[in-house]
Amino acid sequence: MSTFVLIHGGGDGGWGWHLVEAELRDRGHDVIAPDLPADDDSLTLTDYADAVVESVGEEQNLIVVGHSFGGFTAPLVADRLHVDQLVLLAGMIPSPGEPPGEWWDNTGYRKAVDEQAETDGGLTGNADPYISFLHDVPRELAEEAVSRERVHPSAAAMAAPWPLDAWPDVPTRFVLCSEDRFFPPAFFRRLVPERLGIVPDEITGGHCVALSRPAAVADLLEGYAAAARNAP
Repeated sequence: MSTFVLIHGGGDGGWGWHLVEAELRDRGHDVIAPDLPADDDSLTLTDYADAVVESVGEEQNLIVVGHSFGGFTAPLVADRLHVDQLVLLAGMIPSPGEPPGEWWDNTGYRKAVDEQAETDGGLTGNADPYISFLHDVPRELAEEAVSRERVHPSAAAMAAPWPLDAWPDVPTRFVLCSEDRFFPPAFFRRLVPERLGIVPDEITGGHCVALSRPAAVADLLEGYAAAARNAP
């Protein structure tokens, strides 16, 4: 069995993974889904990685998963621990030395959003989180997610260069969400090969697919873990 280290995105906490965590635990896996530090504008990406590494302790057979902004933290964790696989779920893919605050312009994100919004009537990039992030999440669950919003990441984390010189030497998978209205699917279909040199896998769902389709996310992650265990 594997230990899944689930790293949340911006404004979120470990709670965002709770349904996927339950699915994975029911299948016999261990799960670590920490709340990264929030409400402190002095903390950096390294501080976030420190928090994850500390929460992992001596656990083995690690599958590290980063959602959304967690894509900046997950590779830092994978670089410091013995990890079987690194997975980005609709994750932001950093380049060496790239501050997260510059990622949006560097990747052409705004143009991709504008192009997708033209085809879907303004659903993509909508300011209403129930339209852009949580449109396929049951309303009561979506409202709880909004009520739990936290101030993460910090201004310091957004401004400082991503600290690695290269992507960690760890097998990496990327999963895009085919109904994502925050990161358009076409955006990641272009960016993932450019930055990681791989073709992304796809899952049906919006940006918060861990809440809308937790069993499907668990299926995918469990499949990755099995492939990692059987790798030569």
